[in-house]
Amino acid sequence: MSACVPTHEDKLHSPPPGRRRGFRIAGADVSASISVFLIALPLSLGIALATGAPLQAGLVAAAVGGIVVGRLGGAPLQVSGPAAGLTVVTADLIHQYGWRTTCAITVLAGLAQLGLSALRVARSALAVSPAIVHGMLAGIGVTIALAQLHIVLGGSPQSSAVANVQALPAQLADLHPASITVSALTVGVLLAWPRIPGRTGRILRKAPAALAAVAAATLVAVAAGLSLDRVDLPSWSSHALPEMPQGPVLGLMAAVLTVTLVASVESLLSAVAVDKLVAARKDQKVQIPRARLDRELTGQGAANVVSGALGGLPITGVAVRSAANVAAGGVSRHSTMLHGLWVAVAALFLVPVLDLIPLAALAALVMVIGIQLVNVVHMRNVQRNRELLVYVGTLAGVVFTGVLEGVAIGIALAVGVALHRLTRTRITLEERDGVHRLRARGQLTFLAVPRLSRLLHQVPQGSDCVVELDGSFMDHAAYEALHDWQVAHLARGGTVEFAGGSGDPIAEPAEPVLGSDTCCRPWTPWRNHHCGAPVEQPRTEGRTADKQWVSSRVQGGQLASGLSSFQRHTAPHVRGELARLAREGQQPSQLFLTCADSRLVTSMITASGPGDLFTVRNVGNLVPLPGEEGAEGQDESVAAAIEYAVDVLQVESITICGHSGCGAMQALLSTPDAPDTTDTPETQNAPAAQATAQSTSPAGSQTASPTTPRSGSSPLTRWLRHGRPSLERMRSRDHAWARISGRLPADAVEQLCLTNVVQQLEHLRAHPAVARRLAEGRLELHGMYFHVGEAQAYLLASDGPSNGSPDGPSGSSDEVFNRVAPTAFEESRA
Repeated sequence: MSACVPTHEDKLHSPPPGRRRGFRIAGADVSASISVFLIALPLSLGIALATGAPLQAGLVAAAVGGIVVGRLGGAPLQVSGPAAGLTVVTADLIHQYGWRTTCAITVLAGLAQLGLSALRVARSALAVSPAIVHGMLAGIGVTIALAQLHIVLGGSPQSSAVANVQALPAQLADLHPASITVSALTVGVLLAWPRIPGRTGRILRKAPAALAAVAAATLVAVAAGLSLDRVDLPSWSSHALPEMPQGPVLGLMAAVLTVTLVASVESLLSAVAVDKLVAARKDQKVQIPRARLDRELTGQGAANVVSGALGGLPITGVAVRSAANVAAGGVSRHSTMLHGLWVAVAALFLVPVLDLIPLAALAALVMVIGIQLVNVVHMRNVQRNRELLVYVGTLAGVVFTGVLEGVAIGIALAVGVALHRLTRTRITLEERDGVHRLRARGQLTFLAVPRLSRLLHQVPQGSDCVVELDGSFMDHAAYEALHDWQVAHLARGGTVEFAGGSGDPIAEPAEPVLGSDTCCRPWTPWRNHHCGAPVEQPRTEGRTADKQWVSSRVQGGQLASGLSSFQRHTAPHVRGELARLAREGQQPSQLFLTCADSRLVTSMITASGPGDLFTVRNVGNLVPLPGEEGAEGQDESVAAAIEYAVDVLQVESITICGHSGCGAMQALLSTPDAPDTTDTPETQNAPAAQATAQSTSPAGSQTASPTTPRSGSSPLTRWLRHGRPSLERMRSRDHAWARISGRLPADAVEQLCLTNVVQQLEHLRAHPAVARRLAEGRLELHGMYFHVGEAQAYLLASDGPSNGSPDGPSGSSDEVFNRVAPTAFEESRA
C-alpha cells in the first residue's frame, strides 16, 4: 500500500516541475539515417536526371522529404523524397510547361494534399484496386527503363515511351563504348553486391548496393580517364525557383490532380507496407506506433509545398528507402530527419565529389529500378485473383497514353470486371443416384433469379436435393427465391441440403420450421426457447388439420433430430480430428469441474474442442474432502476423476466453475441449519427479498432449484453436505468475502455461489495427488464463475500463496472474481 502513496523522499528525487527531458537521439537512429542517406544520394540524382530537372532538384526534394515529412508525417519510419513513381509524370510536366511552372504545380499539389488530409479521406486511397496500383507502377517502370536505356547507350531519351522504342534501332547503330562500359559495371555491381558470399560479403553489404555501384563506376571512369558526361551541379545562387503557372487552366488542373493522386496513393501504400515490415521485426525492443494516414498525408502535402517553393522535385513516400530504414534498425522519426540533414550537408559541401559521377552510372541505376517496378510476384498475385486484365490494361495505358489516362483506363477495367463477375452466374441442375444437385457458380443477384427459379421448379416434388452455392454474395431477391422454394419443397416431403463450393455442407442452425421467427434461431437443433406459434401450413395429403403448433419438438424427438443434425453437418468436419484422437488417445490440458446445470455448455463458454478438457460435472460443482465420499458407502467418483486427471492424464491445470442461480446453492440456503446471511455486508445492502432461498433472476424469471429433501436418507441431502463448509465460510468472519470486482453480489445465492468456488478449491488442495503436483510446481488451480443471464465469465484473482500452495493462508486478502474482457486473455488468474 505504501508503494502507491507519494512520500517526502519521493518528491525529493522527482524531477522539478516544468522541466522537460533533453532532446535525445538513439544510436540506432543515427546508424539507420546514414544507411538511408547512402541510398538516397545517388537515387535522388538519378531520378532528377531521368525527369530532365536540374540535378539539385533531386537533392532538395530528398532533404525536404526527410526533414519535413519526418517531423510532420504520421509514419515514423517512412522515408520520403523523389521517387521513381513520379518520374514519368514530372518528366511530362517539364517537357510541357517547363521546370519553373512544374515547381508551382508541385506547390499546388501539396496544398491539395493538405486539403485532403483536412477532410480525413486518406484511408479512402486504399480502396484503389492493387491491380491498378501495381499496373501503374509497372507502366512507370517500363517507361523509365526505355528512357534511361538511351542514356546507357550514350544517347538522349525521347519525349515518350513509344518514341523511345522507335528511336532504339538508330541508337543501337550509334553506340558509345565508354557509356556502355560504365553502365555495365554499374548494373553488374548492383546485381552482384547482395550475392557476395561469406564473411567478406557480410562486411561489404553494410554499404548499400546503389552506393557501391555508383562509387565503383565513378572510380573506374576517373582512373581510366573516360570521356563521359558527368554530374554538373551549378552554383546554388543560380538555382531555379518556381514561377506563376502559365498554360491552359484545365491542363494545369489535370497536372495538379495527377501529381496529387500518384503522390498520395504511393505514399499511403508505402506507409501501410512499412507497418507490415515493422510488425515483422524479430526484435521488438521499441514499440513503433502504427501509421496515422491522415497525418502522413499532411506531412506529404507540407513537404511538397516546401519542396516546390525551393525548386525541388515532387515528393512521395519511397518504399525502398523506408524498407532500408526499418532493416537498419531505425526506432523513431529521428532516423528519417537525420537522413534529410545528411543530404542537405552533402548538397552544400560535397559538390566537387558529386561532380565526378558519370551520368551513365546514374542512368543505369535508375534503369534497374524501373525494371524492378515490373514485379513478377505482383503479377502472380494479380493473376491468382483474376485481375490480370486490369493490371495489363493499366500498364499499357500508362506506357502509351500517360499516368493519369492509364489509371483511368485501369479503373474502368476494374469496374467492368466487377460488373462482369456480379452478373455472370452459371446455374446447372443434374440428377445422380436419385439426388438432384443444383450448382450456382458466381454471385446470386436479382439478375440471376429468373434462371434460378426456373431450375428450382424442375426439381421433382418430394425428392432429395443438394444446393451448391459457390459465390461470396447473395442479395435479398435471390435469398427469398431460395428460401420460399426450400419451405415449399420441405412441406411436400422433400429434403434440402445447402453446400459450399467445395461440396462441404453449410451448417444450418436447425431443422427448417415453417413460420418460425428468425430472431429466435438457435445455435443447436434442440431449440429450448419459447417463440413457437400456430402458423398456417400447406394442406397435404394425409393431414387432417389445417393448423398445427410449430415448436422445437420435431418428429422423432429432440435427441434423434440432434444426432441427425450432427451426422449431417458436424461429423464431416470433426471426423478426421476424432480419428486422430482415437489413435493417439486423449491428452487434455485441463480438468474442468463444474455444475451439472443444463445451462452450462462447457465447450461453448471455453471455446474448446474434442480432447481439450477432461470434464467432471456434479450437482453444485462440489469437491468432497478426501475420504468423505466413501465414508457412508457412497461412490468416490470425484476423487477418482481427480486422481486420474492428475496422475494419469497429467493435466496442467484444474478449474472449478460455479455459476449464477445454482439450484444446489439455493437448496443449501433453504436447509434448516442455513446461516443467517443478514449480517453480511452484501445482504445488508440488498433488499430483504433477495436474501430468500428462491431468488429471482435478472430477467425476471424464477430460477429453478431442487427441492431440498427433509429426509436424512435422501441421496441429494447426503451429497449436499459437502457444500456445508461453503455455508460456514460465508458465515465466518475469519475469511475474506468472495465478490465480483466492481460490484457487490446480487443476493445471498450469488454470494454463496462465489464462496463455494473458493471453498471447493480448498478441498481440492487437500487431495494428495493435487497437493503433490502443486508442491512440484507442475499444476495450477483456477476458480471461475459464469453468470448465465449475462453470458459473462469471471476468473478468480487471489493475491498471496494460497493460489498455488496447499498451506498458504486463505483469508489474507479479498477473493475477487474479475470480469473476462472479450479482447483480453487471462486478465485474472486464480
